[in-house]
Amino acid sequence: MTRTVVGDAAIARLTPAWRACVGTGRFDLALRRDYQDSLAVAQRDIGFRHLRGHGLLSDGTGVHRRYAYHDADHVRYAFTYVDQVVDAYLERGIRPFVELGFMPTEMASGDATVFWWRGNITPPGSWREWADLVRSTVAHLVDRYGIAEVRGWPIEVWNEPDLPFFWQGADQDGYHRLYEVAAHAVKEVDATLQVGGPALSPAGDDWLPRFADFAAARDVPVDFVSKHAYTSKPARHVPFGTRQRLAPASSLLEQFAAPRKLLAGTALAGVPVHITEFNSSYRPDNPIHDTAWHAAYLAPVLAAGGEHVDSFSYWTFCDVFEEVGVPTALFHGGFGLLAHRQIKKPTYHLYAFLARLGDEILARADDHLVTRDGDRLAVLAWHPVSTDGFTPADRRHTLALSLPAGPATAMYVRRATVNDECGNAWTAWREMGSPASPRPAQVDALREAAEPVRGHARAPVAHGRVVLDLVLAAHEVTLVELTPVADETPPWWDDRELLGADGDGGAVPGGAVPGGAVPGGADERGGSGTEVSG
Repeated sequence: MTRTVVGDAAIARLTPAWRACVGTGRFDLALRRDYQDSLAVAQRDIGFRHLRGHGLLSDGTGVHRRYAYHDADHVRYAFTYVDQVVDAYLERGIRPFVELGFMPTEMASGDATVFWWRGNITPPGSWREWADLVRSTVAHLVDRYGIAEVRGWPIEVWNEPDLPFFWQGADQDGYHRLYEVAAHAVKEVDATLQVGGPALSPAGDDWLPRFADFAAARDVPVDFVSKHAYTSKPARHVPFGTRQRLAPASSLLEQFAAPRKLLAGTALAGVPVHITEFNSSYRPDNPIHDTAWHAAYLAPVLAAGGEHVDSFSYWTFCDVFEEVGVPTALFHGGFGLLAHRQIKKPTYHLYAFLARLGDEILARADDHLVTRDGDRLAVLAWHPVSTDGFTPADRRHTLALSLPAGPATAMYVRRATVNDECGNAWTAWREMGSPASPRPAQVDALREAAEPVRGHARAPVAHGRVVLDLVLAAHEVTLVELTPVADETPPWWDDRELLGADGDGGAVPGGAVPGGAVPGGADERGGSGTEVSG
């Protein structure tokens, strides 16, 4: 077994791009208790910075309200629901990544819609009304929350206009006009506000150079560029579900890198790039989202995505989501890191593990990331899935590391693991018989099954280094944290005397684990194990 020797000097810093933003179901779903409870859990364990979703201007929020008075038509802008949602965001330490869309029915030029909840995808009947709507909405946010706060909220114009089911006819010239009117309306409120787009689908690369040329030709403000990334191929539908083949996860990183390459030499070269949606499948009913395989698949993307973009936003943080209708079962293939009732999926734990990493990167490879925060080391490791994008190359994967430990004489080692069996509520749910509406006791059991398997040990340090040997089961993601031991054991302490022996009982003094093995190792966890030694 080849051992990787990790140096003491940092080779890079872990950027916050991976948690700069996360996606959500439509805007008004945030009024629901399950949604807000889920957001509180995610913020406690992960701490996302911004939240982006559709429908801020759709009928469900009731912002645009036409009425008649004195035989004349008028418009009232009402922000009752908007205020409740944004207040709830801020209370939980997260801020909006504002998406301007979709078109209010009363000011739309047509009746074409998208999704079960019917977001209108047509241009405005009046461009003046569109400008007034954008200006009034942004001005309200500034008035309520203050310009210093709202300057930090990126404002994105529309969603995937290159697709005809999101923008009528996928008319690029029409989108350019929509963007131009909206961008100027935003800047009329305050020139320092961030506005950008065009929020393209993975298929929309050819739009970007033309968008840059349009912005330059008409002197239209563009403070950032946004795009989406998915790896799924055409869908095969089954009742209440979808099955799809996936490209290798590396194609997500290629999609992340594409905007800067496409914009090189244009007027938008160098502007921030935000991936405002990414996932494997673009369908909210694909069960691959619920599996441990999904966490292992995305681990290298989260580890390296910040090298290519300023943010990349997982779509979505929870399964309170209704684009194809109300879900028919607890686990239904939803996008969410959390299922309904705050049941954590394996990919949730991937994000929670990342939240515990340090800022300094000491080493990285296609199966691990080693970081440091002060004198604490953290290793994120995963079982690489095969290049066909589906099955692992083998059932076990080993990783041997020699880590710098500084002046410490021993390290306290903690490990948390998820795989096909551990930290996997979806597996437990399938074993229960896939109950569509689990009873309270079943929900409790699923929450328990969703927690990672945890172990701990004490590892000796020799010549300033500690050895860490990991065995990972199929589709496993694991976090190992190592901190120096400050041993305060009294000199008279002897574990051999715990049962009244005279010191010849043969137990190991000082509470060490014999052999240095983390409890819950290879024999107990279907192939996973940790050995730590000096």
